[in-house]
Amino acid sequence: MTDTKTLSDDECWQIALAKDRRYDGAFVTGVHSTGIYCRPSCPARAPLRRNVRFYARPEDAEAAGLRACKRCSPNTQSAEEACVLAAIAAIRENGSHTLDALAELTGYSPTHFQRLFKRTVGLSPAGFARALREEKVRAALAQGASVTSALYDAGFSAPSRFYEQMGGKMGMSASDWRGGGEGRVIHWSIIPTSLGAMLLAASEKGVCCLSFGEDEEHLRARFPKAELKPAGEEMRTLFEQVVAAVEEPAGDHSAIPLDIKGTAFQQRVWQALREIPPGETRSYGDLAAALGNPKASRAVGGANGANNIAVLIPCHRVVQSDGSLGGYAYGPDIKAELLRREGGS
Repeated sequence: MTDTKTLSDDECWQIALAKDRRYDGAFVTGVHSTGIYCRPSCPARAPLRRNVRFYARPEDAEAAGLRACKRCSPNTQSAEEACVLAAIAAIRENGSHTLDALAELTGYSPTHFQRLFKRTVGLSPAGFARALREEKVRAALAQGASVTSALYDAGFSAPSRFYEQMGGKMGMSASDWRGGGEGRVIHWSIIPTSLGAMLLAASEKGVCCLSFGEDEEHLRARFPKAELKPAGEEMRTLFEQVVAAVEEPAGDHSAIPLDIKGTAFQQRVWQALREIPPGETRSYGDLAAALGNPKASRAVGGANGANNIAVLIPCHRVVQSDGSLGGYAYGPDIKAELLRREGGS
């Protein structure tokens, strides 16, 4: 298990914003304004950064006077979760393991362990190891390493292997990750809409954040080292297109460019969300089945909750298996209204 002492508070915060299930068990997020602590992957709406503290164990959070979140149950752990966490710790320590070695470590058959790991994490063990190498590249670039040395130190045999693996998934090119994205410019504005105040932000590549009821502090938490610049005339056309998409979500808005950052699995989920026709809904189980892993509904839920671009990546089209609305980061009223405008439930 990864000890939170190996992660800085800024790293923990970024993991919590991304709702990254791979770090469940590594630390818990304490929200002192509500008195609750959560798993890193908790789908609840992100709190303000100033109200958050990070703790290595649930016991530490409870000693600080916090109580466990009833939504993500950070103080409970099944035998299966314990085995997955043991495998994650082994992969982190040694870089990679064969499937047979991980299965032997946990006491499961290789086939069963592969299914269990993927259902819990959203990636296969091999996919998780690849994602870990990507993280090492980002961390090395943020500390000033050259791109070449960062790639080799992370275990890539050649730069070409890194770019082949990434396949454009990073949203920014590899060199742009140096300094945590320092040097990138993000244009932003808070725009009144019929659904309420909308925070809209875009890089030179496209929309990178669309949310409701949030402000510059939330945006800065997501992009801590980018230059945040109030949007001007250069963003007028793009922002007008986005406002039109929010007011009439049933239209075809696929031409609006997006600059998204997420794991390979998250991006697969987000693409699946964009393929749901307006006026229709899917359950987490439906999406998991469409992605070829019917048992990955919990992982799909985590990826859905990590979406930073509302409406354009239509996570509001995901409902409970019984057809009820279920949760939504910006409240059930906005979710219901978006579905109504699309002609859905």
